[in-house]
Amino acid sequence: MQQNFTLGIEEEYLLVDKDSGALATAPEALMAACQAEFEGQVSPEFLQCQIEVGTRPHVTIASARDDLKRLRACVSLHAAKHNLAPIAVSCHPFANWKDQPHTRKDRYDALQHALGGVARRMLICGMHVHIGVADKALRADLMPQLSYFLPHLLALSTSSPFWNGEDTGLASYRLTVFDNLPRTGLPPKFDSWSEYQRATGTLIEMGVIEDTTKIWWDLRPSHSYPTLETRIMDVQPRLEHTLALAALNQALIRMLCRLKSRNLRWRTYDRFLIGENRWRAQRYGVSEGMIDFGDRSIKQMSLLVDELMGMLAEDAEALGTLGDLARLRRIAEGGTSATRQRRVHAEASARGDDPGQAVVKHLIEEFHADL
Repeated sequence: MQQNFTLGIEEEYLLVDKDSGALATAPEALMAACQAEFEGQVSPEFLQCQIEVGTRPHVTIASARDDLKRLRACVSLHAAKHNLAPIAVSCHPFANWKDQPHTRKDRYDALQHALGGVARRMLICGMHVHIGVADKALRADLMPQLSYFLPHLLALSTSSPFWNGEDTGLASYRLTVFDNLPRTGLPPKFDSWSEYQRATGTLIEMGVIEDTTKIWWDLRPSHSYPTLETRIMDVQPRLEHTLALAALNQALIRMLCRLKSRNLRWRTYDRFLIGENRWRAQRYGVSEGMIDFGDRSIKQMSLLVDELMGMLAEDAEALGTLGDLARLRRIAEGGTSATRQRRVHAEASARGDDPGQAVVKHLIEEFHADL
């Protein structure tokens, strides 16, 4: 079994005006200051109100925590100079996507042209976790096994209940928007790395896509790094919740590699069945449970997390992440960011305050809570 399971974390933030809570364009001075401080780790995103950060590769969650904390603090510090604040949430509670211009770069201009009106609605943010898997054949082997757990990761991460000022009834409305793009959703099952290359290479050879960066599955082999990249999760307002989810990704891949080293593997299920759990996670977050296909029952998320913790105990102990994973139990019991946002919205409405502004204020506070 490989010895290191390096991890990297990417997060996308929205920039808001501190007074009104409305979205704001990222000033060039803000972007330049952050890039000067963290070369190669801060970049613009598709929309002008977005900013993306990415950690360096790390062996431990502890070192990733320090890196991501510095990145969040840097964006916050330089945003404050313009009376702005970052929020780490997958959908803004009241902004209208029609009012948001995209960043004028060749890459984003081409994306706008390729996707047409679908791209205009992309007022969404996510988080991506890379786990190092050096062997290409192993990456292909792990993908269908890890796919089983993608709905669990989504359920525990949901942070986008609102869209255009309305409660959508979903815990993750972000996926509703993102799934309109081509080459999204659960990854297909490939029996080998060469099969994956043949399938994606067909589109590349015909000029449909330039490379595999234009494949946006919930889980994919990274184009740029020797990693598996999990992309299904909503971005987290709280730093420690980001790290707990990253720790879960790392422990899951270590567990699957551990099984392989003992000539075992996780059972692979049809995308149709996993897709049902994906929908339950998107709709309900952690509140209504998910299907356990092994015993053919719907289980509450707190019980599923307990079972996960037992299954991953050996791996979490080896990785030093038992404490990080313990936070997932509290999320399963107390709710995700979607739960908290709805509570803040309801309380503000009852007081007669502006509920959208109250939610943004709450999200600003959560962004800074762990810094």
